[in-house]
This record gives sequence, C-alpha cells and structure tokens, in this order.
Amino acid sequence: MNVKVWGCRGSIAAPGQKTVRYGGETTCIELTSDTGQKIVIDAGTGIRKLGHELLKDKTVTSINLLFTHSHWDHLVGFPFFLPAYLPDFSIVICGGPTAQQSVLKYLTHQMEPPYFPVAFSTLKARFEMGCLCTREFCDHILPGHDTSMMCYSLPLNHPDGGYGFKFSGIDKTFVFMTDNEVRYHHEAGLPRKAYLDFSSNADLLFHDAQYTEGEYDRTYSWGHSTFKDAVDFAMEAGVKRLGLFHHDPDRSDEDLDHQVDWCREYILKAGSPLECFGCAEGMDLKV
Repeated sequence: MNVKVWGCRGSIAAPGQKTVRYGGETTCIELTSDTGQKIVIDAGTGIRKLGHELLKDKTVTSINLLFTHSHWDHLVGFPFFLPAYLPDFSIVICGGPTAQQSVLKYLTHQMEPPYFPVAFSTLKARFEMGCLCTREFCDHILPGHDTSMMCYSLPLNHPDGGYGFKFSGIDKTFVFMTDNEVRYHHEAGLPRKAYLDFSSNADLLFHDAQYTEGEYDRTYSWGHSTFKDAVDFAMEAGVKRLGLFHHDPDRSDEDLDHQVDWCREYILKAGSPLECFGCAEGMDLKV
C-alpha cells in the first residue's frame, strides 16, 4: 500500500512562509491499495489539492472517503473536493462502524445557507454509505477489491469521539490515529492497552503530536497528545516508523524541526529502534 500526505496541520489551516516545508493544510491522507483502490481519510483543506490530482487519473472513478470525526478542520475541505461535483465518480462515505449517517448529515449541513453558496443536493457524484471497517475492506461496495487488505477501526480518545483506523495488508500495517489524547481519558475513549494492541508492531503509525510538554499544562483534556506522549506510545507498541501528525497551527517549520530532533534524541537515549519523522505535505510513503 502507498500513503500520501495532503494535509497534516491541526485545528485550523496555517499557510504562510513559516509553514512551507511541513505545510499548512488540515488533515487529508490518500491511501492506495496494491490493486489501486483509493481510500481518502478526512476532508480537511488538503482534500482540495487531492481532488485536482485525482481528476488527472482517468482510471479512478471510485473513492472511499473515511472520516475520523466531524470537527471542522477534518470536514472543511469537502465542499472544494471536485470529484464530488462530477457524475463519473462514486464516493463511499465511511465513519467507523456506526457513524456513516451522522457524517453525511454534517457534510450536508456545512453546505447549507448561510454557510456555503452551493447545496449538497447539487453534487453529481453517486454517494453511498458503507465501510463497516471491521471486515474485508469494501467487499460489499466496490468491485475488484483487494482481498489482502483489511480495515479496522476503534474509538479515539477525543472530545465528541471519533475513530482511528488500521489498514493491514499481507505483511504490512498502517495505523492512523490523529486527534487521540494519550494521557487523558475522554468519555468515549478506551483504556491505553486497547490502543497499544491496535497499533502493536505497526510498520507505520501516524499519531497526534500537537503539543509540547509545557503547552500541555494549559491544553490538558483538549483532545491532543504531546510529542513525548506519541513517542512513548509508539515505542511501547513496538511500532517501526512514527509520523508525528496534527501539527499545531502556530508551529513553524523551524519549531517542528526542533521537536523532531528532540524526539529522535529521546528515542536514541531510550535505546529504541523506532524511526521518527514529522509528517509533511507531499510526503509519499510505501508501506
């Protein structure tokens, strides 16, 4: 499978001279299976550029659109996703095992007056509900599915809930857990062990790492983890590669370089083989 980052900024888009290298677009990930299925995770502002890119590939007509949760920074790009306006596309809306209808409701609502000038009802793509995320990936929706890929979900530890996702191939696993607060228990959250088991020995993990330890003194319970929390979690889970995700909108490229260096030094001192990097727009990873 292939993982491409179209947006990894958290809370609100933060374009500008100080965020050129890591990017300022909010959450959007493109996952391509070995058979060419397109799975898009979240519709932050990064999905606009992804939409333009998908139009260049005439072989892509079916898209699986998964949502971790419905906070604005993960939905706001959807009205600018061009494939949604074209009748040639089929888009399967997914939101964990039970959230499909609620996600569709929120997507529709954000395009209602006075929030947006174009109504959801004018979109020409064919929308379907599916993806239970606890079974063979999309076998009940799309033809030619990759029978070697499985998709799983579990509740995030985040205000208002949400879902993290795990994609397992024949011998490789990618786990995506943005907006997951390791150190605080939210109402819909699970015990730490559940997240460790879910991520155990993953080849690649993208995990929320929005705050420094100093910032966490005032952001405790807001739904996001620190750099240290993400690294400790990944080491304990035996993850091979960790991508630090959901960068704070006030974090500059220079600030992120400093934090990545700190994480790598921390990992080295712990004697762990974990590889750590900061996720950046345009990053294209083979898993």
